[in-house]
Amino acid sequence: DGKVRSDMCFLTGFMDVVSIDMTGEHFRMLFDVKGRFLNHRIKKEEAAYKLCNVKRVRTAAKGDPVITTHDGRTIRYPDPLIKMHDTVKDDIATNKAVDYIKYEPGN
Repeated sequence: DGKVRSDMCFLTGFMDVVSIDMTGEHFRMLFDVKGRFLNHRIKKEEAAYKLCNVKRVRTAAKGDPVITTHDGRTIRYPDPLIKMHDTVKDDIATNKAVDYIKYEPGN
């Protein structure tokens, strides 16, 4: 998530990006068909964003619109069309919602 971690025992979660600078490799943590974590190799351009599921849409204390994602991120001033259960393409460096995919039955 854009933070350098040197601890080998630090936990990673679903859709987290793991970058290894010595080899220049980037991986995204996904699930396989049996529910186990899988290291999926990605390109450097893909390592700059993260797909997040919207769990809550609300307004903050001063009336600012805010969304909360599945991994605990809080994104301020999202697109007003983003609703609960939508998927947001989150830029890791700026923590802004770049794009979104509407939740529809069958997606």
